[in-house]
Amino acid sequence: MSDLKLYYFPTCPYCKKVLKVIENNDLDEIELKNINQDQEAEAELIEVGGKRQVPCLFIDGEPLYESDDIVDWLKSNLVQD
Repeated sequence: MSDLKLYYFPTCPYCKKVLKVIENNDLDEIELKNINQDQEAEAELIEVGGKRQVPCLFIDGEPLYESDDIVDWLKSNLVQD
């Protein structure tokens, strides 16, 4: 299984869209990183991704941006039909 981390902040509507998919499908294997509360997570996001853009899903250390792309990846790779 991939190492999955979602960088987000709670008030972001695009993050909420991704979080809803995660919650509705019980995707507990995704580590959630709130960059507004966790300065270390924010620094990781900027260091690896080069920008402070959320939502961002790290898949084995590779960043994937854009909520629609993240939702598509989750549905293709983790969500059971």
